Amino acid sequence: TPRPGLFPAVRVMSCVVSHAACASAAQVSCAPASSRRAHHQNASTSRAFRKTGGGLHRVSSSRGSAHTTRALPSFLDGFTNPLFGGGSGAVAKREVAKQNLLDAIAGCDRGVRASDDKKAEVEFYASALERLNPNKKTLACDLINGEWELLYTTSKAILGATRPWPFRPLGKIYQTIDVPRNRARNRETFPFFNAVDADLTPTSQSNVDVQFVKFEIFGILKVDAPESAKGALNTTYVDNEIRVSRGDKGNLFVLRMADATKELFRKGDEA
Repeated sequence: TPRPGLFPAVRVMSCVVSHAACASAAQVSCAPASSRRAHHQNASTSRAFRKTGGGLHRVSSSRGSAHTTRALPSFLDGFTNPLFGGGSGAVAKREVAKQNLLDAIAGCDRGVRASDDKKAEVEFYASALERLNPNKKTLACDLINGEWELLYTTSKAILGATRPWPFRPLGKIYQTIDVPRNRARNRETFPFFNAVDADLTPTSQSNVDVQFVKFEIFGILKVDAPESAKGALNTTYVDNEIRVSRGDKGNLFVLRMADATKELFRKGDEA
């Protein structure tokens, strides 16, 4: 029986499968300091982040030594402070936060090669960007609609991280969201071309329940999804370029807009 996920697929066919769609995970804030301390106390990895006079630094808990990561100028240290907002300053802060996140995920093969330290770094910058979300009512924002390319995820099932290299999805992975029709479609490209269609049920201004309805194997064979194939998706940041989502199993997803015009039509739709 196929196992569903945010980017589901049939495990036997190396589909993009995850046992759930997306949901909230513990958020990390860059500021204020109390929020960072809470994150440090809850972190399960061996490293955390702290602010010094020169910017953001990573600290090894085992040795207590500081290692500079992507240090920000001191005047940008508080760029995630919720008291800041509006105007060109807010746009500039978001651009800095987005670039930090994109730099953090660069070179880790969508997360396949991400170490625990790298995952902690990505989580840190993803949480910082989420605090700057300019579109809190993400489902009401037209920017969420269209086809998105998966840049990073912590879902091993979707990445095929536990499988030998030839049996992993090697080409790009996409997710299309069509809120007006309450539909989603996830698809792999080379070499398997697996896909799955889903129906969405909004449960809040940013969260949807996901019911998978049909799997497509090798781009040819279509199989009805079982009733148990379901999950949830919470979109925590969206603009015209980047989307951050959380799965109900705690997985993080970072995506980049590929085609804002893409819609999801099905057989039987009215012309």
